[in-house]
Amino acid sequence: MSPTPSAVALIGARAGSERVPGKNVRRLAGHPLLAYAIETARQSDVFERIVVSTDSERIAQVARWYGAEVPFLRPAEYATSTSPDIEWIAWTLPRLEEHFDLFAVVRATNPFRGPDVIRRGLAQLLATPEADSIRAVERVKQHPGKMWVLDELGRLMRPLLDQSHLDVAWHAGQYQALPPVYVQNSALEIAWTRVVAATGTREGRMLAPYLTEGYEGLNIDEEDDFARAEELVSEGRASLVSVNREPYPGEP
Repeated sequence: MSPTPSAVALIGARAGSERVPGKNVRRLAGHPLLAYAIETARQSDVFERIVVSTDSERIAQVARWYGAEVPFLRPAEYATSTSPDIEWIAWTLPRLEEHFDLFAVVRATNPFRGPDVIRRGLAQLLATPEADSIRAVERVKQHPGKMWVLDELGRLMRPLLDQSHLDVAWHAGQYQALPPVYVQNSALEIAWTRVVAATGTREGRMLAPYLTEGYEGLNIDEEDDFARAEELVSEGRASLVSVNREPYPGEP
């Protein structure tokens, strides 16, 4: 039997969130969002190290309080609102002083993704040897077959997808009759580290789908998302991983 591949959890937590200011360390049910990502990675029992990548010493202090490593701060040029993840991932991996076979991007903005999601996702990736990575997806609610593009004047429109070959256009049919389409969410990404150097991407060329269920894929991008997360927790409709530490003292 081959040895279990080594893996590192990478948790990105830059300081400059614009749509939800300070969202990575904003408190939900007493703890900063970052705490749930760290604890999820820890309780999954699949990572040799849990590393938080941030450009903020304040966020680094929160991360260390909850048991993660912050061996260095991310350069400011890799922490802008338009910086692609591949930049900080490619910058971070060689600086960890040891090689890992796999890395997972465990985002702080998915509070309802528990440790079992990581365990099942890793098992699925290892059982799919042709895949470079696995990524969380969910079936779309707004199907692209019913989307439209406006002309330059905004007076007329055409379907986003060409449907001229169909007897019944997708935009004229029922949702249940449409071909299944999936949209990515940010609940889970695991990839072989070799793909970063080989392809210059974080996912490679062959991706396996991990289908999230329920609220596992809920991502906090807007204030409304945060309010919804608070409501789901208060009503007991979604659960958070238990954090076995005292809440970070003071304001994160």
